[in-house]
Amino acid sequence: MTGLIIAIVVIAIIALVLFAFVMPRAREKARERELANRRDEVATAHRERAEDRTARADLAEQQAARERAEAELHQTRARMHERGLADDELDTDRERLGVGDADGDAGRGARGERFDTERDERLSAEREADVAREERR
Repeated sequence: MTGLIIAIVVIAIIALVLFAFVMPRAREKARERELANRRDEVATAHRERAEDRTARADLAEQQAARERAEAELHQTRARMHERGLADDELDTDRERLGVGDADGDAGRGARGERFDTERDERLSAEREADVAREERR
């Protein structure tokens, strides 16, 4: 009978030792896993934001390149007109650019813009859409 009591006491001591050392380690590992999950979550969010910003920057660069090309085209046309090499296009360019309108808006189109073209309307719509997307964030 005393052997049985000793066995029960030894088993109880072993169980207490296991709980004293194993349980804190298990909790620590669970905390480490949770921390790793949170790190991954935040890192993923940062990467997504970086990709969005990069895409917007690329779009802005493309728009800037288009604007530069358009400006160079206008510069080239201006030089051609100055040299008298594009006299056959004078009337067309005056209408397109809105130069010399009778209503007193010299240099402006019907909507008050300097260059009233479909391309300008499309770019304006794209910019408005970009602003709307930014406001939603």
